[in-house]
Amino acid sequence: MLAEAAPAERLDRLFVALADAGRRGMIDQLSAGPASVSELAKPLGIALPSALKHLAVLEAGGVVQSEKAGRVRTYRIAPNALGGLEAWVAQRKAQWNAQFDALERYLDREQA
Repeated sequence: MLAEAAPAERLDRLFVALADAGRRGMIDQLSAGPASVSELAKPLGIALPSALKHLAVLEAGGVVQSEKAGRVRTYRIAPNALGGLEAWVAQRKAQWNAQFDALERYLDREQA
């Protein structure tokens, strides 16, 4: 059994998963509902082995989940797929806003 990845490692895998336009296209397609590997590969014009490699990266990044029924593997967006990214962005935004607020207070004091 693999140990749970540290938050920084999960975030790294998420950024890697989102770094490719084809993978983002698959995410867009899955936003409309679950799809098979062949359904995800067709709009991108890629072979099934290539699609499977991209989907493995998305699954490792926590963006998608898969299930197999017979010979068909179906993918869907994972619950809270972008939660780690949202938290990371929110932390940075809070830090930047605090810095801008401090700058604003400083400039107000200088003008007074």
